[in-house]
Amino acid sequence: MKCSYYGGTFDVIVVGAGHAGCEAALAAARMGCKTLALTLNLDAVAYMPCNPSIGGPAKGHVVREIDALGGEMGKNIDKTHIQMRMLNTGKGPAVHALRAQADKFLYQQTMKKTMESTPNLLLRQGMVERLIIEDGQCKGVVTKTGAEYRSKTVVLTTGTYLRGRIIIGDLSYESGPNNMQPSINLSLHLKELGFDLVRFKTGTPPRINKDTIDYSKTEIQPGDEEPRAFSFETTQFITDQLPCWLTYTSETTHQIINQNLSRSPMYSGMIEGTGPRYCPSIEDKIVRFHDKPRHQIFLEPEGRVTSEIYVQGLSTSMPEDVQLEILRSIPGLEHAQMMRPGYAIEYDAIVPTQLWPSLETKLIPNLYTAGQLNGTSGYEEAAGQGIMAGINAARKVQGKEAVILDRSQAYIGVLIDDLVTKGTNEPYRLLTSRAEYRLLLRHDNADLRLTDIGYEIGLISEERYKRFTKKKELIQREIERLYNTKARPDANTQKVLLNAGSVELNNAIECSVLLRRPELTYQDIAQIAPPPYEVPKDVAEQVEIQIKYWGYIEKQMQQVDKMRKMDKKKIPADLNYAHVKGLSIEAREKLNKIRPISIGQASRISGVTPADISILLIYLEQGRKGA
Repeated sequence: MKCSYYGGTFDVIVVGAGHAGCEAALAAARMGCKTLALTLNLDAVAYMPCNPSIGGPAKGHVVREIDALGGEMGKNIDKTHIQMRMLNTGKGPAVHALRAQADKFLYQQTMKKTMESTPNLLLRQGMVERLIIEDGQCKGVVTKTGAEYRSKTVVLTTGTYLRGRIIIGDLSYESGPNNMQPSINLSLHLKELGFDLVRFKTGTPPRINKDTIDYSKTEIQPGDEEPRAFSFETTQFITDQLPCWLTYTSETTHQIINQNLSRSPMYSGMIEGTGPRYCPSIEDKIVRFHDKPRHQIFLEPEGRVTSEIYVQGLSTSMPEDVQLEILRSIPGLEHAQMMRPGYAIEYDAIVPTQLWPSLETKLIPNLYTAGQLNGTSGYEEAAGQGIMAGINAARKVQGKEAVILDRSQAYIGVLIDDLVTKGTNEPYRLLTSRAEYRLLLRHDNADLRLTDIGYEIGLISEERYKRFTKKKELIQREIERLYNTKARPDANTQKVLLNAGSVELNNAIECSVLLRRPELTYQDIAQIAPPPYEVPKDVAEQVEIQIKYWGYIEKQMQQVDKMRKMDKKKIPADLNYAHVKGLSIEAREKLNKIRPISIGQASRISGVTPADISILLIYLEQGRKGA
């Protein structure tokens, strides 16, 4: 294609401005790189085509990690949510998870404004159709209009737009989410370049008019009264929250679905792509869990200035007449007016084992990919990859080493390691169970884990870092105080213990030992041994968790040390595994395909056994001695 317009030269070009693209572009620009963000439609920056919410188990952890690194998603949802709730509060701190219901339109507008006002960042509308490849490296992009933009690095964050196809009943047509323009030629171009692509599918439920719901037949789901936030910088809280409502499918709902399965694209063969296991359609739920008499349906407002209600739990691609019949079989929705039908969307994704842990492609240097293009589902997983791809694209421009988070540092590390090491045969969803060190990767301590990294790479301000350092010092000071202060069996101590339902003391013991009693909190100990200084709530929370769970934390830290020793044993990028005698055929094939950067990563590849790792270690050691 002949160049019709030369758009300039940049350090980093980000293709796409969804949740991955926004984080990538903002990170690169804030790190001092001249950055261009190209998006199909400027009105769809940070668009939420599916659930209008941020957070939840594992996902909420990722949002906190993005914020600790200096990203934007946490700040943006704190400014634009209509409801905030902490989930799993009846369980341990490892699985506490914050979830916010978003005003989806305000979320978009606020993120777009942030992008537009960020120095070093140019936001432009344009459909990228080709990459500029010279000397085997990515040097820029070409748009549908023939415009050419040159750059040192490119980050692709194309979401579900690559060869997008919407399916409703027996109808299908080329489209991106919500009838937006799909990207066809870029997908074909990636195939031409030699990338392996897979076909995935996701879906969304119908939206209904809030004024046509009988709320008397539903259960109200209010937000938390206690102020909550995703960002560690948030100091102003939204108090006028909107409720959600809970209802359930009925026996009639299940009958309607079973009677119309032949009209479902999932069962008629119209859908080719693999769907997400952990977010099934309602028809899939009814078939797979036929023994369950009912399923939860959450009615979630899409914003303060719209009548649209998102029907969470009713994802479907059934024909429109069936969708309406299903809706009106649900208690409270007997007279519901459907404003938008649900649909399934198929799209192309890159096989993520073609990426290095930095998210740079192995096939073409200087080209990075992030988000649903890499086979994930969810806004949070996309944003987590986006900030890392943006950071690493910028650092490559700056001649610095890539930042790679390991599995003990962040859920983002777990996510990326799973993708590039194991791949995925379905849209990947992050779960707390995927993290083997989840007691270390808590919602509450994301800043303690990652703020140092964010500061080092230039995404955390000096002022914020000083506050963080002060918090860290105060936590350590208070922990030491409780280890060195004894609680004595006086009248005050016994009264506090009795009020908390705890056993009275016979002898003086360290306050730290007393705090390990399950029924006691930091506030109880502070009544027994008051601190000589003010202890902020977030500091008190850290002190309690770190003392109460120290034995478990210490065991996980020992496991982490073993893993890090394996990850420090690097494997040469040009190692020819055919020369390593004794490896199994499967291990040789997998190692050649994935090209792990360390023994630790190699050990996590499916099909590579401990015996293969031992052989590889011996081979590398002999090579070092020979050298």
